Amino acid sequence: MWQPASERLQHFQTMLKTKLNVLTLRKEPLPTVIFHEPEAIELCSTTPLTKSRTHAGYKVTYLGKVTITGTQFLSGCTESAVVGLVERRALAQQQSTCPAGNSLLEIRPFQVRLHHLDEHSEASVTMDTYQVARIAYCTADHSIRPNIFAWIYREINDDLSYQMDCHAVECESKLEAKKLAHSMMEAFRKTFHSMRSDGRIHKSGSSDDFAEDSSTPDDSTPDDG
Repeated sequence: MWQPASERLQHFQTMLKTKLNVLTLRKEPLPTVIFHEPEAIELCSTTPLTKSRTHAGYKVTYLGKVTITGTQFLSGCTESAVVGLVERRALAQQQSTCPAGNSLLEIRPFQVRLHHLDEHSEASVTMDTYQVARIAYCTADHSIRPNIFAWIYREINDDLSYQMDCHAVECESKLEAKKLAHSMMEAFRKTFHSMRSDGRIHKSGSSDDFAEDSSTPDDSTPDDG
């Protein structure tokens, strides 16, 4: 049955008021709302928005990775690996075979994401992910360059064997590298707390895929250097 617009509007307002009162358990009067008939709505032309990079992280230059030996990692354990990566990149630059390496490092609980950007450093071309629970160590303390941040990652192979890879990135400053170390420590702490709350880690220890010492105390606090 057809109803005039005024009656339809009154019925809609009554229904809306009843539902809102039930949801909010409040009996306050609703403000006056003006509803327009569909015929009165004008469709306006809109300008499409350009999709920009939405990843939050630190701009870095990815130096690469190298497999290392050992299972106990102490202060200075990444120095030789980082020296090798820096020298390898310098040689590639001399031979004009070095990729740009522009990347964005995004650290969050449970997962670290390394976005490899295009030549304009705008769009993400590829992305590498690292599980926080498999990061055995990280540091921003390197004598060769103080603005390099590195982490040791337990890489699981197809045959279920594993290897320890040292990854390194060059930051814009020493302070940025320290901030990355601090962010990694926070991500590790939150991941560890969540996994322990879920029962995936015993309160008296850690699981096989989780190491409790992700960074040294000196690396976890940013400074003004």
